[in-house]
Amino acid sequence: MIRELTCIVCPKGCPLKVELENGAVINVTGHTCPRGKTYAINECTHPMRTITTTVRAENGEVVPVKTSTTIPKELMFACMKEVNRATVKLPAKIGDVVIANVLETGADIVVAANVD
Repeated sequence: MIRELTCIVCPKGCPLKVELENGAVINVTGHTCPRGKTYAINECTHPMRTITTTVRAENGEVVPVKTSTTIPKELMFACMKEVNRATVKLPAKIGDVVIANVLETGADIVVAANVD
């Protein structure tokens, strides 16, 4: 099976073709750097995502948040359920941890902008 991807590691957006056999990557073509090949392999075998969203502050305002590192793609919806239950106390500063080790992934949900 051939899977076609567009690399998102840099602005070049290389068109990648990944040859898969029984869920394993056999070959990657189209990448112009090693990072593109790594991205293609990871995307086909264990896709990861960064979550960016908002959390309600105690006063009703919204505060932008994100995961401190990527989490497995299959946990995105479960992560959002946890985020939707959370609230932030103001003032909030960039990097403040809202949820530590969300879903035991090693990623924290952190504030992404200063909000007074």
